[in-house]
Amino acid sequence: MIAIIQYNAGNVRSVQNALQRLGCESILTDDPERIKAADKVIFPGVGEASSAMRYLKDKNLDQLIVSLRQPVLGICLGLQLMCEHSEEGDTDCLGIFPTVVKKFPTEDIVPHMGWNNFESTKGPLLQGISIADDVYYVHSYFAATCADTAAVCHYILPFSAVLQKDNFFATQFHPEKSAAVGATILQNFLAQ
Repeated sequence: MIAIIQYNAGNVRSVQNALQRLGCESILTDDPERIKAADKVIFPGVGEASSAMRYLKDKNLDQLIVSLRQPVLGICLGLQLMCEHSEEGDTDCLGIFPTVVKKFPTEDIVPHMGWNNFESTKGPLLQGISIADDVYYVHSYFAATCADTAAVCHYILPFSAVLQKDNFFATQFHPEKSAAVGATILQNFLAQ
């Protein structure tokens, strides 16, 4: 069973629909026992960092997430909350990935919205994906590149499009909205 973490951050319905298209059932929950018992965990999100972290802390999900041993996939805000700190609301995050989340400079249109490809890719989440493949982004904040960066995208500046460390995977883009490329990435996660 796949558990999708419910923490009052949007986008869960499209994630559930994408999993269903791949033949996978999921549950939406903030129950620690159900999350711990899941085969895989998805940590999605569209929202604001400080209020999302506040909800996670109120439910003790912050401690639970970092202790998980099964494969975990963070999406968009989920990726950002898995980093050390976010400029959005000056928020201390989960600290899984050793990088910080910053606001894009306003040298171009922000948010970064639409289709974009990769400058580089590596790792199991991106098997069968090339740098020419496009994925769908909607974000105003980005994770700086670090040792755990598995893919780089460039918008105004280079940023972490994918992060991966041990059993933790995260995408800044929305695989559930990225057509066939996104479906491949989700299948790669499900194969972990």
